[in-house]
Amino acid sequence: MKTNVGGVDRVLRIVVGVVLIALAATGTVGWWGWLGVIPLLTGVFRFCPLYPLLGLSTCPLARDK
Repeated sequence: MKTNVGGVDRVLRIVVGVVLIALAATGTVGWWGWLGVIPLLTGVFRFCPLYPLLGLSTCPLARDK
């Protein structure tokens, strides 16, 4: 599994994931807020399964290889 999620992308994914999960946990939004687990995990593991399918990478180290 190659790293394909870079700095800013990673931070945004983690923040959005945590916010959505917090909103779902407090009942502010519905069940769909738990989908915040997806961006959170892709940010933590620095890998997005859709990026290779689309030929994308926001990680500068992965693009050089």
